[in-house]
Amino acid sequence: MALLIAIIVLALIFDFINGFHDAANSIATIVSTKVLTPLQAVIWAAFFNFVAFFIAKYIIGEFGIANTVSKTVYAQFITLPIILSGIIAAIIWNLVTWLLGIPSSSSHTLIGGFAGAAIAAAGIHSIQASVVIKIASFIILAPLIGMLIALVFTTAVMYICKKANFRKTEKWFRHLQLLSSAMFSIGHGLNDSQKVMGIIAAALIAAHPLGLGMGVQSTADIPSWVALSCFTVISLGTISGGWRIIKTMGSGITKVTPLEGFVAETAGALTLYLTEILKIPVSTTHTITGAIIGVGATKRLSAVHWGVTKKLMTAWILTIPISAVLAAGIYYLVCLIG
Repeated sequence: MALLIAIIVLALIFDFINGFHDAANSIATIVSTKVLTPLQAVIWAAFFNFVAFFIAKYIIGEFGIANTVSKTVYAQFITLPIILSGIIAAIIWNLVTWLLGIPSSSSHTLIGGFAGAAIAAAGIHSIQASVVIKIASFIILAPLIGMLIALVFTTAVMYICKKANFRKTEKWFRHLQLLSSAMFSIGHGLNDSQKVMGIIAAALIAAHPLGLGMGVQSTADIPSWVALSCFTVISLGTISGGWRIIKTMGSGITKVTPLEGFVAETAGALTLYLTEILKIPVSTTHTITGAIIGVGATKRLSAVHWGVTKKLMTAWILTIPISAVLAAGIYYLVCLIG
């Protein structure tokens, strides 16, 4: 029982870290264009992170992404030490990238840690390759979709507004950024909270044969308190900030105006809503970065700081393997201690 409680607590700690690690994704452009102060922006984002819970539960009616995450490893191979090792590895990598100011993917950190610990425990056949490949493919697809939507959207908006007064349009889009930021924050809450729900569900399923799983035999049985806790904690994490990454996301990739910030956030939000429909956990970091690149590329390719972008992409590609290796090492350590 103590191990199960430790896993749930650590999962919620990871959820909190995810909140402040990824807070910059939904507020970077709105802060860099001075529509809101950093404090106002995190409160705004946190509120809509929490609103996402009601949308998932009462409008969508399911937590599909949580189900996908829980199926990363075949159920018969899932044990509490595997989940514990994966979460610890994910927390370590998230903190390291946060300290370095690198907007890496919390999603892929968690998936990599879960899979890496399972492979260390039971071999490569313990993971559902089709699920992992689908999730990993969106390391490329999520930013690409965000970039393409942003390119098309920016071109269309610029055409519509080409004869409008610059100062008036600037004012309109400053207000519209409040809407686009809210949309993206809802997408962030929908996507990232469910990843932790999936891990907690996997832990409860693994604990069921031991009589400790609270009756949970599948993600359909996830108690309401799990979902509510995950959405609440990520909102609290968002309120705590994410200042180290805001600079990179807000202006490190390309300078953005209120119009461009609105387009980037809207494109990122639409991408997240699409992946919610597909039930695929993606990185909000990858999504908004792709959208910002798309916005910058409409001006000219040189407007995008490709050196910064290259470093980000390198971190994205390395996240899953590093998290997996780290989790495998932690699993062996847990076994030695246990």
